[in-house]
This record gives sequence, C-alpha cells and structure tokens, in this order.
Amino acid sequence: MKTIKMSLVAALAAAAATTGANAGALDQIITNPKLDIEIRPRYEHADVDGGTDAADAFTVRTAIGVNMGLFGVEGLNAQLQGISVNNFGWVDDYNPANPKYDTIMDPDQARLTQANISYTTDGLTVLAGRKMVVLDNARFIGNVGWRQMPQTYDLAAAIYGYENLSLLGAYVWQVNRIFSGDKATLDTGSVLLHAAYKVAPELTVTAYDYMIQNWADHIGLRATGKVDLEGIGIKYEAEAALQNDPSLTESGDPLYTKDDDQEAIYYKVGVDGSMSGFTAGVAYEVLGEADGGRGAFWTPLATLHAMNGWADVFLATPKEGLTDLSFKLAYNAGEYGKLMAVYHIFESDVDKANGDDDLGDEIDVAYKVGLAKNLGLLLKGAFYSAGDDSFGYADTTKYWVQLDYKFHAEY
Repeated sequence: MKTIKMSLVAALAAAAATTGANAGALDQIITNPKLDIEIRPRYEHADVDGGTDAADAFTVRTAIGVNMGLFGVEGLNAQLQGISVNNFGWVDDYNPANPKYDTIMDPDQARLTQANISYTTDGLTVLAGRKMVVLDNARFIGNVGWRQMPQTYDLAAAIYGYENLSLLGAYVWQVNRIFSGDKATLDTGSVLLHAAYKVAPELTVTAYDYMIQNWADHIGLRATGKVDLEGIGIKYEAEAALQNDPSLTESGDPLYTKDDDQEAIYYKVGVDGSMSGFTAGVAYEVLGEADGGRGAFWTPLATLHAMNGWADVFLATPKEGLTDLSFKLAYNAGEYGKLMAVYHIFESDVDKANGDDDLGDEIDVAYKVGLAKNLGLLLKGAFYSAGDDSFGYADTTKYWVQLDYKFHAEY
C-alpha cells in the first residue's frame, strides 16, 4: 500500500514538472500550468472517557495539484490533484489503525481528489468531474477540510455569475468521503441548487435547495453582511432551513429507508464585533428534532468539525435535536499570530421523557502563526464536559499540533 501511495504522488509530481517545460506536443495541449503543493504534518491526541484507550496519531497529508488551460482555448481548463495520507508507525495508536484506541479519522490512504474539466464564457461555467466543493459556511455542503483526506464530489455543474448575482446547479452521482475502505464512497443521485445576491456590502441574501437522495431535502434562506459602526466592524449571519422528506429516492441506495419522516427545522443567528485586533461574538444555532422521525435535523455532507465544537461529539445530531449557544473571543496580533477561544453550551431541542435536556458544554482554543514564508503553525485544543447521563455522551479531550507548508508556482 505504501508503494501505491508514493507512486501516485511521484506520478503527479512528474506530470506537474513536465507541464512547466517545453515538452513538444504537450505544450500544444497544456497552457499556463499552475502547480500547488501542500505538506501538512499533524499530531493529534483524543481521549474519550470510558471504553477504549486514549489515541495518538502522527499523520502527514501530501497534496499535489495542477491547474491548466487546454488546447489554447480561452476558458477551457482542467484540474488534477492527488492526496496521500500517511501515518508514522511509531505514533499510530488510534482507530481505525487499531480498534483498541479512540477514533481519529485519518486512515492511511491515497486518492485522486480532484480531476475535472471546465469551460467558462460570458459569466457561465460548466464543469464535470471530481471537485472539492464548499457552499457558504459549509454548514450543508463542505469539503471536511480539517481531516487529512478531504471530501470531494463527482458531479456535473453549471455556475452563472452576473454582477452581484450567482447561480449554481449541480448533479452529484458520488461523494468521496474522508473514510477508507468500503465507506470511502457514497453512491447517490443528489441535486444541489444555490443562488446568492449581494444587495450591498451590508446584505447578501442566499437561497438554496439541497436534495440529498434518500436522506432529505434541505430548503433554506441565509442573510449575511458587514457594517462599520463608528470604528467597530460588525459581521452578522441569520439563517433558517426546513428539512423535508426526500424528493429523490432509490431503493438500492445506502441511505434508503421506508421510514422517511424527516420534517425538522434549522435556524441560526450570530453577530461578531471587531476593533483594534479584538473580536467578540455570540451565536445561537438550533438543529430541531424530527417530530418522531428517524433522525433530527442533520447535514451529512457538511464540514461538521467547524460547527458544534471541535471535539466532534455531535457529528450526528441527537434524536432530541441540538441547541448550541456559543461565545467567541479572538485577538489578531499580526505577525505574532491569532488567538481564539470559543465556549459552547449545548442543550437538546426537546426534553427527554424524564425531563433531561443538558447536553454538556465545551471550551475550544486555537493559536495560529506564520513561522516562515508559506509555513504555518497551529496549536488547537477542545475540552468537552458531558451533561445529563441519560444522553450517553462522555467527557472528551482533544488537542493538535500542526504544521502546514504550501507552495504555489506558475509556468
């Protein structure tokens, strides 16, 4: 398996190097190649009270990508990217590498993560192939970029932009998830519709309908903006969505179930204020229970790590739903880095039969600084304290030390 991974990276590197040289017939096919390389080593510790042993993982993500024009045709482009995730044998005490330990979802694997062709003309872009996709804040559609192997989509899409309006429509036939083995791909026949209009710097309105086959339809409206209030920069967001029974179904799909009673609501409001490098913010988010259905409001294609606490306790929404009241404090010290802390208070959307509603609280902290050109350091921790015992959650501690090197070249 190691040989396969290294050969994938080596092949991509060789292809990238070739595009930068005068390669005869190749330079009639490939124009303006751009090379991107990322090397991201990370140490992660995870300790969930009870059950398995605490986990430690030292993994490295190596990503090599090439963007290029094709055949000298203006607007015709191609993208290739491969990613290899490797753990070092002396620090691999984690599940799935070893099931006796807690889970750190960065398995040893390699994959072609992006491979697509696009054509752009008069504000319209059509694209087909494998693509990393992030819509809005990744609450519904994301790339799970925190994990070493990101999530990508095999799709055909059309994107149109005119002045302050942007429209997107996509058909997704496969989702390439962060897992390895049998769980690595999700065959689907899902449709993504997204529209955004920037009314002014103070207001952008977004509407969407994400029809995830055999799971649910998510139909929502989102408003975001920035306001300068006497030297204080104010950013806000307000969003509401309905989770409805899936309009796209197929009995052979992995998510298929005869019980598709999925009606639930979602909403979030949040505001940040910034001045002299300091930022303070508060947000309130509700993922409602599904009124007796098979699951509460859940967004299975989201970048979930960024949403309800970095300890990843609520990757799946509790059946009683979830409310998340969070407070943020951050400071940007320029060349000395950025420091941020977030405090979450979690409760269920509806009480359990015995009246319990406390889902715990969590403190998240992070420090990020540039060490040199293209090289950054991230120190990060998450500390979750469980609430009422009847919910079955456990105290969880996680922390990370990560370096990130990025290189970009144009030929």
